[in-house]
Amino acid sequence: MVVTDIQRGIPAKVVMIIQRVVLNSRPGKNGVPVAENFRIEAVPLPEKITDGQVQTRTLYLSVDPYMRCRMNEDTGSDYLLPWQLSEVADGGGIGVVEESKHTNFAKGDIVTSFNWPWQTKVILDGRLLQKLDPQLVDGHLSYFLGAAGITGLTSFLGIKEKGHVSLGANQTMVVSGAAGACGSLAGQMNQNSHIILCGQISQYNKDVPYPPPLPPAVEEIQKAKNITRERFLVLNYMDKQEASILQLCQWIKEGKLKVKETVVKGLENIGGAFQSMMTGGNTGKQIVLISE
Repeated sequence: MVVTDIQRGIPAKVVMIIQRVVLNSRPGKNGVPVAENFRIEAVPLPEKITDGQVQTRTLYLSVDPYMRCRMNEDTGSDYLLPWQLSEVADGGGIGVVEESKHTNFAKGDIVTSFNWPWQTKVILDGRLLQKLDPQLVDGHLSYFLGAAGITGLTSFLGIKEKGHVSLGANQTMVVSGAAGACGSLAGQMNQNSHIILCGQISQYNKDVPYPPPLPPAVEEIQKAKNITRERFLVLNYMDKQEASILQLCQWIKEGKLKVKETVVKGLENIGGAFQSMMTGGNTGKQIVLISE
């Protein structure tokens, strides 16, 4: 929305009004998040961008289970910052450049950031952006937030680096949460098994440590059967990001990797999309389409 104002013969001043979503309330560490924890607002976009900045129109936003931790005052993690009340939420996003004062980006470029504000239009520091090549995913840009993005990396590198899966070794791999963004891409307790811990959405509404402790009886079985249990964090493997993304994109193009998405339209529906994702309403990656 564009608002103009002419006063006392002064030339019209153009103000761009955009929509944004802020954290309206916290559900509490043991509470269940609802759409009403978020609030949509109309605010003006700054008139000018400065050197090094890029103005973009948001195309897609991602909602993910880890965001539940950011709704708490203390995320319980040293690599996640909490969202602040009445301030704009952020996460993975994709947009198209409308104006640029950064040497690496030009109008029309498709860009992404892991810290994309939940707004219809955004002014960002160009250093936080990465240019995307739509041809890598045959124009399916939202894939860069899922199968060809951080969730695809999590699945791929989790198996490759921590799964100890070998070609021709006659192994069985079990994915305990195979309907979500990562699990739908990745794929019980036998002797000498190996358990990789990477997200446990069923525990995110509880004030418990991560990984959550095992019941004594299960811990005894783990020890008796020589079952290892270790945590996997994809951020520790970002040096392998570029090559891994190219491999994932190639598999997607060849049809070897099937992509599942649940898409909701409209920034005003992002709170509902988050609530649905946290209660299992999505199959594959939960995406919010902001504009086309």
